[in-house]
Amino acid sequence: MSASQLKPTLGTLHLWGLAVGLVISGEYFGWSYGWAAAGTLGFLVTTLIVAVMYTCFIFSYTELTTAIPHAGGPFAYSLRAFGKTGGMIAGIATLIEFVFAPPAIAMAIGAYLNVQFPGLDPKWAATGAYVIFMTLNILGVSIAATFELVVTVLAVAELLVFMGVVAPGFSFSNFVLNGWAGSDVFGAPAMAGIFAAIPFAIWFFLAIEGAAMAAEEAKDPKRTIPRAYIAGILTLVTLAIGVMIFAGGVGDWRALSNINDPLPQAMKAVVGNNSTWMHMLVWIGLFGLVASFHGIILGYSRQFFALARAGFLPRSLAKLSRFQTPHRAILAGGAVGIAAIFSDGLISLQGMTLTAAMITMSVFGAIVMYIMSMLSLFKLRRSEPDLERSFRAPGYPVVPAIALGLALVCLAAMLWFNSVIASVFLVLMIGGCSCCSIVISLNRGTDASFASQG
Repeated sequence: MSASQLKPTLGTLHLWGLAVGLVISGEYFGWSYGWAAAGTLGFLVTTLIVAVMYTCFIFSYTELTTAIPHAGGPFAYSLRAFGKTGGMIAGIATLIEFVFAPPAIAMAIGAYLNVQFPGLDPKWAATGAYVIFMTLNILGVSIAATFELVVTVLAVAELLVFMGVVAPGFSFSNFVLNGWAGSDVFGAPAMAGIFAAIPFAIWFFLAIEGAAMAAEEAKDPKRTIPRAYIAGILTLVTLAIGVMIFAGGVGDWRALSNINDPLPQAMKAVVGNNSTWMHMLVWIGLFGLVASFHGIILGYSRQFFALARAGFLPRSLAKLSRFQTPHRAILAGGAVGIAAIFSDGLISLQGMTLTAAMITMSVFGAIVMYIMSMLSLFKLRRSEPDLERSFRAPGYPVVPAIALGLALVCLAAMLWFNSVIASVFLVLMIGGCSCCSIVISLNRGTDASFASQG
């Protein structure tokens, strides 16, 4: 095995744990900001539309993942389909998605801990989370993936417990009261709210595609990845709908719409402040945040690693530690995330909280990456019809076309409602692609290097 080759050690359960774990924090926080934009009923519509997009996307994306099992994921697919320019666009968009999601999750970890320890500064708690889980990722992918599986199972179980505990206090009339919200932009306030809430519905599912970045470390990826992805998307859709409906029906949902810990607060309305169930949710609920935080660190490090190994970023980021993990890539993403945490209060984007702004920035990266991935699928079907595809997108070309069409609608809506963050995202994309171009010009033989790795 070469010094820049990752070791295959992950099975189906590990990959399911990674696919679900990357996302499951989205069931614990972040999504409730969508209520502020659309109301409970409007956001339910948004979530169902986004769930259709993700389901179609995952069934299509799995074809690419199994045909090209590469640590670069979307970067590798777009590079193969569209050359260096396509690779740069997909690679930088994916980096933005995976580097800006962890600060939002880390701040939520700080908020959950602050419930138990009011004197604890959430920013320092968030920074401590970075130090702990970067270290765990550096120690080895097998250890990291096993930990991810354990905390993911606990997080799923906790969401089921949450729904069971608050069920006696659920009232459908609470859920539907003031259920439509939004500014009158498209002639109907409810319609405007539905579009404005898109980033927060996407947060329910954001980063499930990151399991593809562990494809080089998967045993028999042509079999294990499809199983993990299909089971993963079914798990997440069920949990997302259940958690949102139960949380919205326990009282005045508006009290939960702009906070980082909606589930503890929803449970508090049913069982009170001092219930054992309440304390259990706060502590075990941290597992959901930790699962995503830890998994996304693995994801962004593999994207840095793949871009650097291919010569698009400084090759030093592709160096592996003695544990066969890309430690420099892990540290690079952590430095950006910690800087973002301490920018809270110093920088304001469209009047959003740091968490909401980081979620929106991350979603911009994700949507661009989804569009590039679906375009790559169509392109490779034409340009490489003989490429070995152990899994083919069902309902091709309709299913991937639905994913692509809905992704384009989501991007257009986000550009309309988030012009300032869109401008920052564009600057980051241009800056990232410019850096890649400079590094490529300095690293002669990039194509040969990538070909030897891919």
